[in-house]
Amino acid sequence: MSYGDAMTSKARGRSGERRAEIVRAALEVIAERGYRGASLAAVAERVGLTQQGLMHHFPTKEALLVAVLAERDRWDALPAEGLRLDLLASLVEYNAMRPGVIQTFAALLGESVTEGHPARGFFTERYGRVRESMAEVLRAEYGDRLPGGLSPQRAAPLVVAMLDGLQYQWLLDPESVDMAQAFRDFLALLGDS
Repeated sequence: MSYGDAMTSKARGRSGERRAEIVRAALEVIAERGYRGASLAAVAERVGLTQQGLMHHFPTKEALLVAVLAERDRWDALPAEGLRLDLLASLVEYNAMRPGVIQTFAALLGESVTEGHPARGFFTERYGRVRESMAEVLRAEYGDRLPGGLSPQRAAPLVVAMLDGLQYQWLLDPESVDMAQAFRDFLALLGDS
């Protein structure tokens, strides 16, 4: 490897670290202020950059938002093959240990339902994937019919709604809502005939 190649590789590594730092700061700012209230200037200040310096890494607020959402999904990545309901319960427990990330996701999700929001397409596509994945998990667990008679395809949006609804309730009153236990209780209801 030449000196120039080594320097380029080192610069890319630093740039990747800086991008990760910016994404973490953006998560915090969005959690505090919501997407519409968050500014590139506030994120830049949090990481010790000028707004122009931040824009070297993320040229628009929308580009930063997409990076934040993609990073959050990477943190939650579960195996595509062999995903089980008990692993989902573990994800709920994990989420309870990171309220800032959950708060950011909830704020962005709530804002994304408005027309023209830059995250609307991301969430629409994501929920399509999540419902399909959930239907496969339910099919693997119960076959073509759950004990209550619903097909996995019809039950999948209910499971996703339970997961997201629990997050909102927990964010509002974490002392009164045990997300993990409530989700395990829901799973027990799914299995009852």
